[in-house]
Amino acid sequence: MADEAIAATQTTDRYGVMGYPISHSRSPVIHRLFALQTGQKIQYELLQVSPEKLETAIRQFQRTGGKGLNITVPHKSEVVRLVDQISERAATAGAVNTLSFRGGEIHGDNTDGIGLLRDLAVNLGVTLEGANILILGAGGATRGIIGPLLEMQPESLRIANRSVTKAQILADHFSRSGPVTACQFNVVPVSKPYDLIINATSAGLTGETPPYPAKAISEDTFCYDLSYGLAPTPFSVWARECGAAQSVMGWGMLVEQAAESFNIWRGIRPETEPVLKQMNITA
Repeated sequence: MADEAIAATQTTDRYGVMGYPISHSRSPVIHRLFALQTGQKIQYELLQVSPEKLETAIRQFQRTGGKGLNITVPHKSEVVRLVDQISERAATAGAVNTLSFRGGEIHGDNTDGIGLLRDLAVNLGVTLEGANILILGAGGATRGIIGPLLEMQPESLRIANRSVTKAQILADHFSRSGPVTACQFNVVPVSKPYDLIINATSAGLTGETPPYPAKAISEDTFCYDLSYGLAPTPFSVWARECGAAQSVMGWGMLVEQAAESFNIWRGIRPETEPVLKQMNITA
């Protein structure tokens, strides 16, 4: 009877993910599995919010008792201006993907970088130290992963983008942390083979295929798309056609960054391997 009384007083804390578009997101499934695994009582919602309504939607979620939000494309950079407290890694990235509402304040963090590192290094066994890395795209997703990648001491990290100016701004921002350079998609230098190519453009969501630099891929190149889908993304298909050693979508990063967000919110880090297996993703 006492246990039933305690259970009755437990509240279901509300969380969610905001993006535009958002229907493809599997975050609700992942957090539901985390909650079951850890015995946490939460509700996690899909919230499609256009850029002009972002601030209103976040503050309404906070005002109505929401505890935290994940932020995804295209809002990760814009949401920085709305937070009251920001973590060091989010400040370094200039992008936020995790919001926590505490004591009337909005706390911002970024779990993308640690999520990617855990998937690459732990789940997939990719060696990052001494690697030549090429990142395609210079948006909020790229901002979130450059710092953590540089901490792994690669030999080089190049950012390619349609607008070289945007890529150069990122390169300048992170140049104190490591060897970062910038270029356009169609003029990617290939004097050295790239060990790792990361697609951080949103082309996988829109169906568009940017002018990816085919010469940058060798038979030893590991290709990783931050986007994910039930069918291979355009980047994944392109990488395989170009003869990459391996081409992987970002399911593992999605699960790993979600686990880090869950830990921030609930104070417990769930095991990711069972979730990856349950979602039919090889860990």
